[in-house]
Amino acid sequence: MLPPPPDTVEGWAWHFIHTTSLEEKLAPSEVPDRWEVRPAPRRVTRPGRPAELRVVGKALKVRGLASATGRARVLHTFLHHELQAAELMAWALLAFPNAPGELRAGLARIAWDEVRHMRMYVEEIARLGHRVGDFAVRDWFWERVPLCAGPEAFVATMGLGFEGANLDHSASFAARFRTAGDEAGALAQERVGLEEIGHVRFGARWFSELTGSLAFDAWRARLPAPLSPMLMRGKPLRRDARARAGMPPEFLDRLDAWQPPSPGS
Repeated sequence: MLPPPPDTVEGWAWHFIHTTSLEEKLAPSEVPDRWEVRPAPRRVTRPGRPAELRVVGKALKVRGLASATGRARVLHTFLHHELQAAELMAWALLAFPNAPGELRAGLARIAWDEVRHMRMYVEEIARLGHRVGDFAVRDWFWERVPLCAGPEAFVATMGLGFEGANLDHSASFAARFRTAGDEAGALAQERVGLEEIGHVRFGARWFSELTGSLAFDAWRARLPAPLSPMLMRGKPLRRDARARAGMPPEFLDRLDAWQPPSPGS
């Protein structure tokens, strides 16, 4: 698979995914103005990983937030979520060259938002006496999102799915940080949650445009196996933020009530 010209948006996306420099992950170069002419689909299978990040294969447990180390560990996990989100926006830009140009440009903009969130988490982790690399990470999103067959599956999975769930999780963790007496950490979570509303709105808009509607069954059908709505929500559902992001009441009702099929059904 040949890389795209380095002075194109596609070249920027390619480099951001593949670089093993932590500095370049946290502060990438500006996105060029030029797009590649007649780009071929490029489905990158794995990202470059800085030496500072220790990637493990097993699920990481969320530990208590009473201690500064516990809160730093959680924020380190969130930082890595943001890194994967930024990389996967770049991945979709490369994987689906025939998607509408406005959609692909939006992916690049959202990638920049995720990078900003990463830098905010770096500062918060440092405030708590730790640094990037002090805790292990898992490339969980990279194990699943590249299974998306087309742009409609990608916005269903990332925009409406994982970023939608982050609206719920950010509010939940803000409350938990505040209970632990960490107001700065709570405010950071609330800021991320507020900015994610636009990302979810982007996913809702493009899912509707690519499929013709924002219907729950159509959305669920686009999630690549083994992903399900169970992973795309927190409890409680943050209905106000999701409504602001364009999710209709019926969609939210069904998401909130969804249960996996019983064995043999």
